[in-house]
Amino acid sequence: MADKNSEQQVGIVGSGLIGHSFAMIYAASGYRVQIYDIKPEQVQHALSTIDEQLEHLAKNGLLRGKLTVKEQRSLITGTNDLAECVKDAFFIQECVYEDLDLKRGVHAKIDGLCKDDAIIASSASALIPSLISQNLKHKNRFIVCHPTNPPFYAPLVEVIPAPWTDPDVVVTTKQLLAETGQVPVIVKKEIDGFVLNRIQYSIIGECWRLYEEGVMSVEDIDKVMSEGLGRRYAFMGPLETAYLNADGMYNYGDKYREMIYRVQCTFGAPRKMEGPTLDKIQNELTSRIPLDQLNERRKWRDIRLASLQKLKNDLDKK
Repeated sequence: MADKNSEQQVGIVGSGLIGHSFAMIYAASGYRVQIYDIKPEQVQHALSTIDEQLEHLAKNGLLRGKLTVKEQRSLITGTNDLAECVKDAFFIQECVYEDLDLKRGVHAKIDGLCKDDAIIASSASALIPSLISQNLKHKNRFIVCHPTNPPFYAPLVEVIPAPWTDPDVVVTTKQLLAETGQVPVIVKKEIDGFVLNRIQYSIIGECWRLYEEGVMSVEDIDKVMSEGLGRRYAFMGPLETAYLNADGMYNYGDKYREMIYRVQCTFGAPRKMEGPTLDKIQNELTSRIPLDQLNERRKWRDIRLASLQKLKNDLDKK
């Protein structure tokens, strides 16, 4: 295997689902990847999972890049030494639990070990980058890369710079993610929850209200998305959907703006996910998907996401 990318190392800090998924994504483009975790058994579990997933992807025609399973796997190693993971890395992806103090502590350690020109990325889901990086020596090299879960089958990544992030960090990060087959989008300014989760939480909030007010069952609310809106949103976003549902956005506004505004005014105050409503929704879902069957249901989800990705790949070639 001769690939110029193999001369460059990516460090993955955190070996969970997001961490080992990113390891596969970068290795598929030929980069050397080292996964770090403080627990040796976690690193070994991640490497074993990668073995299984690469074989599964190859079997189903979804392996990324031009390298074989063996070539991709040879690029991925594990370590329990943080310095070994990050000291030579040109790009470092932190994938630890979404906790501000934890992330600050991890990045403080990375900050003292990494190269001055390395890019330091966090997989934060909602924590704005300035909160994590404000006390770092290398804060100008810090950026958030928030992936969609699971990253391999849902390729969108939100890229969020801090106010002090160097411009080249944004450019290089976007290019790197696009090269690996992810779909990077730039969040131009810091906003709580970024964009993906703000849209997701607005949907969850309205679903919660509809259930709480007895409008629809949990199962039927989910069908509204999976059998209705989600079918369209798998290929286009809500704004293009609106654009195509009329003769452009001006025409859509003329037809629907008053109705949309009237309905939006009924949404009411946000609800917290707690109390009797939480109990009822939990019970409805566990009656269909018992907690001891969650892993099987996740595999069911991933098979369908993989099939959808394969369909989209085939359609894009036409």
